[in-house]
Amino acid sequence: MIFEPITINGVTFKNRLIRSSIGGRTCYYDGTVNEAWKAFERRFAERGVGGIVSATFTVDDRRWAPLEYPKITHDRYIKPLREGVRAVQALGCRYILQIGDPGYQTQTSLFSERADQMSSSGGFDLLYGYRDVRSALTTEEVELIVENFARAARRVREIGCDGLEVTASKGYLIHQFLNPAINRRDDRYGGSPEKRFQLLKEIVVAIRGAVGADFLFGIRISARDYNYLPLNLRLPAVWPLRHYWFGNGLRETLEYGRRLKELGVDYLHVSNGFGFINPKENPGGFPFEEVRMFANSTRHLGLKAAARATLFNLRPRMLLRWLFGIGWRYELRNQEDARRFRQELRMPIIANGGFQLRAAVVQALTSEACDLVSMARPLLANPELPELFRAGEKAPERPCTFCNRCAVRTTLFPLGCYEPLRFDSQDEMEAQILEWSADVHAGVEPRLAAGDRPPG
Repeated sequence: MIFEPITINGVTFKNRLIRSSIGGRTCYYDGTVNEAWKAFERRFAERGVGGIVSATFTVDDRRWAPLEYPKITHDRYIKPLREGVRAVQALGCRYILQIGDPGYQTQTSLFSERADQMSSSGGFDLLYGYRDVRSALTTEEVELIVENFARAARRVREIGCDGLEVTASKGYLIHQFLNPAINRRDDRYGGSPEKRFQLLKEIVVAIRGAVGADFLFGIRISARDYNYLPLNLRLPAVWPLRHYWFGNGLRETLEYGRRLKELGVDYLHVSNGFGFINPKENPGGFPFEEVRMFANSTRHLGLKAAARATLFNLRPRMLLRWLFGIGWRYELRNQEDARRFRQELRMPIIANGGFQLRAAVVQALTSEACDLVSMARPLLANPELPELFRAGEKAPERPCTFCNRCAVRTTLFPLGCYEPLRFDSQDEMEAQILEWSADVHAGVEPRLAAGDRPPG
């Protein structure tokens, strides 16, 4: 089942394994992808995944974080992206470019910018974003955001990508409009589930108009918001308290899914939680030391950022580790929510979150919980995972521990696995990290994995 092809809106994936969105410092300081990005993406294609979903490319020229992450805000980004995408496709791997706008959850900046606090409504969020408060976008500003997504989508098609994915999860701007604890507007973009959906609806309609009906288009959506995780201070509290504590549940998001299908969305990429990182989208351990490092790196950007860094440096640290670690554990819960979406919506579903063992992937596919399975951290730890699955191996020799260190460290340092338990020495770990972005095949023709053919 893993290696059976599947076709969605004319795009055929050679197998059911997708490398999900994973970001890193692989761009120049203006947001243009460089050779490190090309080498990084090609490495996964060489090892046999059926498709790659890119890191989230920002559609807003001002809201952009971390530095050296990719942009798609100007036509000048098309040519370098096209070169890298073609290299991936030459290896029989499909490439889907993910676009989004972080809104107030922009985590860092060269300088503190008011643009980085914009959201659906005003308020305060201790953990996410670096600005002291968040502020409400005007109706005119929201309309410009819709245009940003449409222009970015047009560029994605011009690049030659196989498809486009919009992130309406991870606590990004669209998610901030969908989440009833964040969106307290009383205009056409808030006040009811229908109005909270309005921004996403307008973006989907604008994108379809820009790319046409024959271009693969998916949405990454959070099945449940779990606003109470991770431990956080978010103000103001809203009524009813279930909106503040839980956010959207499966009932609301299934209805959003139905509307997205009616609007012509081809697939849904299902995860969970609100904010990046969070224990439902990134099941595993809470990377306390890495979060502390990141907080220290942003403390100069404002009063909240300074207070947050001070908090994470308090002693005793064991108490803080315990408090912020509440709710963080490894689980495959997202699979069951993905199953509900597939059963009720009858549309292609990608399930994400915690997959690594061959048996779990096979079970998800054969039980019809999803049509494809996506993963990032396990493939970063063991990029040869598709080859191991093809050989019948149950698990890699040194599996990903889901420590989540990579999810935060790679905002400051090179992409790679930062789990010491997986390596015999620090030198071995460092060599692996540095190799990830190295062009090890410079001047060498790309090789196809056994049985692979370039997409026609």
